[in-house]
Amino acid sequence: MTTFESTPGQLFIGGRWREAADGARTEVIDPSRGRAVATVAEAGPADVDAAVHAAREAFYDGAWSGLSGRERGRVLQRVAQLIRENADELAALESLDVGKPITLCGAVDVTNAANDYEYYAHLAQSQDGALRDLPLNALAYTKREPLGVVAAITPFNFPLILAGSKLAPALAAGNTVVHKPADETPLSALYMARLLQEAGVPDGVVNVVTGTGPVAGEALLRHQGVDKVAFTGSTAIGRHVASVAGGALKPVTMELGGNAAHIVFEDADLEKAVGAVIKGFVFNTGQFCMGGPRLLVARPVYPTLLGILAEAVPGVPIGDPRDPATVIGPMAAEKHLKKVEEYVALARMEGARIVCGGERLDLDGGYYYRPTVIADLANDSRVIQEEIFGPVLTVQPFDDEDEAVALANSTPYGLASGIQTSHLARAHRVADRLQAGIVWINDWAMLDPAVPFGGVKDSGHGREYGPEALAGYTKVKSVVVSLD
Repeated sequence: MTTFESTPGQLFIGGRWREAADGARTEVIDPSRGRAVATVAEAGPADVDAAVHAAREAFYDGAWSGLSGRERGRVLQRVAQLIRENADELAALESLDVGKPITLCGAVDVTNAANDYEYYAHLAQSQDGALRDLPLNALAYTKREPLGVVAAITPFNFPLILAGSKLAPALAAGNTVVHKPADETPLSALYMARLLQEAGVPDGVVNVVTGTGPVAGEALLRHQGVDKVAFTGSTAIGRHVASVAGGALKPVTMELGGNAAHIVFEDADLEKAVGAVIKGFVFNTGQFCMGGPRLLVARPVYPTLLGILAEAVPGVPIGDPRDPATVIGPMAAEKHLKKVEEYVALARMEGARIVCGGERLDLDGGYYYRPTVIADLANDSRVIQEEIFGPVLTVQPFDDEDEAVALANSTPYGLASGIQTSHLARAHRVADRLQAGIVWINDWAMLDPAVPFGGVKDSGHGREYGPEALAGYTKVKSVVVSLD
């Protein structure tokens, strides 16, 4: 079965594949070559309405929400198994759709997606309430119940992983879902709809509507039949999502933009630190909300580290994502490439030093940009303060621990951060002071479904992964029984 045959390119509503009500379709672009490789249905408000109604009917008929957690867990375990059995196909789709290297798609995206469903398959069996001691002649206990219909709106950079981080806990808790993937990268969401159905998820429990954010996304966000919104995307759109959901008193989980600081102290193991630094800003071509695009370096080792980066970064393999040796692929879309170019041009205009990179790579008509290291920028520069979302690293020196923390906390974001040090007490002390939802010490992007992540400040609120995420897809009911 080829990639295109396995992905119908239609909407998946109520367990059936169907075209959009108005017949609209849109192209899917291969970013490594800049040309269309497939088309998918483009949902409108009528299609979203049909998907939400299908999800509501499925929720209230109890075919999923009425199962025990153990029974739901068995199905989710089967989903994880099917992801692993179809790993090559999923990796190929993700590489084609996003432009990320095929090797990373298999090792990271597909593996983590399978782990998501496996982890929540086990947690589905352990949703316990609690007995409460009362000064009354009564028995009181709490129980967790599913919320209802969840709108899952996911971004372009990690379609498979970020869909799993929402669908797996939502389904484990007994909810039904309408998933709206990013319009640029819908292919793995459609493929997963088929696998979920094959695993035994009842019709209507998971629905997939492809289309644009302003039309399909907005219709889903505003639909009165949606009980919760789970959104990953930019901070600007997140503000809009929060405003609309808040007006309807709907709970939301939002994982938004990031601009993480990676702090290297003078006592760090520089060889290991450089590896983590490079991984932190070139992974997924820098299109990583938890990437580390701001490097803060203790002044005694600042020149040395810049020199190492100048030699090492240009040697990171960039090119065709289908080549197993490739580490850096293209940007996911031309508009993202242009945004990176604008920020680097601004840095040059402000007198920054381009240590390496700073230009496009002309290859097969794709959206490639060389990994770029920038020094000598003021901290208030937009290039430092704003989220670039590309393979660009800014480097700043600091003189002491207090200055490092102040610089790290100086942006509006607070999703992730990192520390490189051999001093154990310093690692814990600085981690406590960093305004971020997750802190990595002596590495970068160590992620697992058991470890919750999410943001503070402009990086959103709520948590994905861990039992914390599962709790976010439930409501607590209290039951008090008179013993008189």
